[in-house]
Amino acid sequence: MAYTISTALAIYFVLWWIVLFVTLPFGVRSQHEDGGGPPGTDPGAPIATRMGRKLIWTTVIAAVVYGIGMLAYRAGYLNIERLSNLMGVAF
Repeated sequence: MAYTISTALAIYFVLWWIVLFVTLPFGVRSQHEDGGGPPGTDPGAPIATRMGRKLIWTTVIAAVVYGIGMLAYRAGYLNIERLSNLMGVAF
């Protein structure tokens, strides 16, 4: 069974979102930690999220994880028979 381009893009898209949610909390400083912020705002609100850097890192990390997954798939480690045997499901 070979992946089509649309399947590969869908897998990368889902993986990219998962990696984004993992990278979101890194490097964020709250107004309380920084010791300031406009009056009337939540002290837990972030000062600078640096979303551009996070989007770039997310893309790079997701590409590496996707590449490792594709190598494992092509080597035969991620085929349906092997995974079903690991989970104890008869295929």
